Amino acid sequence: MSKRRVVVTGIGIISPLSISVEGFWDSLISGRSGVRPYVSCGRTSLPISVAAPALFSGDIDEFGISDSGQRKSVKKGLKMMSREIQMAVAASSHALSHAEIFVGQLLPERVGISFGSDYILTTVEDVIDAVRACSPSSQFDFQRWGKEGLPKMQPLWQLKYLPNMPASHIAILNNFHGPSNSITLREASVGAVIGESVSIIASGRTDVMLAGTTGGWLHPCKMTSALRNEELSDSACCPFDLHRNGTVLGDGAAAIVLEEREHAKKRGVKIWCEIIAGSCKIRRGRKNTDYRREVVRTVIWDVLRYGALRSDEFADKKIIKNNSVKETNSQLDNTSNIIAATGVIELERIGHINAHGLGSRDSDKAEAMAINDVFGTRNKPIPVAAAKGFWGNAGAGSGMFELIASIMSLKMQKFFPTINHSIPDPECPILIADPNKHSTGDSFIKIAINPQGHASALLVKADS
Repeated sequence: MSKRRVVVTGIGIISPLSISVEGFWDSLISGRSGVRPYVSCGRTSLPISVAAPALFSGDIDEFGISDSGQRKSVKKGLKMMSREIQMAVAASSHALSHAEIFVGQLLPERVGISFGSDYILTTVEDVIDAVRACSPSSQFDFQRWGKEGLPKMQPLWQLKYLPNMPASHIAILNNFHGPSNSITLREASVGAVIGESVSIIASGRTDVMLAGTTGGWLHPCKMTSALRNEELSDSACCPFDLHRNGTVLGDGAAAIVLEEREHAKKRGVKIWCEIIAGSCKIRRGRKNTDYRREVVRTVIWDVLRYGALRSDEFADKKIIKNNSVKETNSQLDNTSNIIAATGVIELERIGHINAHGLGSRDSDKAEAMAINDVFGTRNKPIPVAAAKGFWGNAGAGSGMFELIASIMSLKMQKFFPTINHSIPDPECPILIADPNKHSTGDSFIKIAINPQGHASALLVKADS
């Protein structure tokens, strides 16, 4: 088992709250939400709440780049970047600068990238001329597309919307030659990209990985899809609250720099925390059975088990017997197989949970029950923090926002408030963290879920 430890040395964020680390934290501890009541779509106001768009217009100065050559490259490439890709590049540039990593400083082969996203949709402006050319009347004529519609499309149009382009642009801009991967798991992407990055560094293949996510639901077509398929609130996102009635929509991107600990110490840079382990799983049946409770619990046990294997300093190894977990649901019959006769981190050692906290009835209930399944036997209930009340569901981007929120809480030893939570739901048997009463502890688990059946988790601890 490799003892190469992986730490966070840089943070970059493009959010509705701020595009600086300091501004982001200030908004969090002040309880200032970026959510507003309604969004105007043309002449129609939709009865849903949304987060304000991330504070990003695409101006070159918002990318946080000082190198003149890089600034020139970004300006040239903007026409081939959708908003999601622009935000990804900007967040990554901020993270690298925050970690004091500049172009040409590191061996290219020792730096890699893992970046997550939602699916990325074209805008109406990109296709409207081509559609009009094929619509002499009110009916679109498919027979005209090849000769009359396609020539109206920009030659590089498709490059603006490919989900592998964030990693591509970032690698080219910074001359990174190490492993590169692009993951499209929506909200669950955060655990997948960071878990993969930790494994790559621990294996010795790289010394540094840039991991990030970008996404959003403020695109008109995505809003239409969300209205049909998601549980949306007309007021606010209220994670785990008795009267919650759905999530809200947002957008944004964030990235962190992950680095082998001794490599970071030699560079003399600030270490924010250590990432111990990550896990990403899926379970989805043909009959639309809801397996969220089971899959969330599975990834939690995974990071506890991997954490015990990877970190002798962090926690004792403990054997969990089959009868130590009380089963309450017939769908959860694989728990004993996961944890029987394996070392896991002692539950009392985990400081808090950073929950997905979508704000929908079923998702919050399943997540809360999964947390209780694992931590319900603790002597003291584990505090649970949820941050989507600040920015809603920004797709893949929101998971990284939430991870950074708890990383900063760990560093500052102070919880941010779980805004919009006032009345506990008896069906969500968890303890919501109170900044005035509860300690963050020296570690946390971040949970993320998507509607397709994926769940991911990360185990993070204070550096020591």
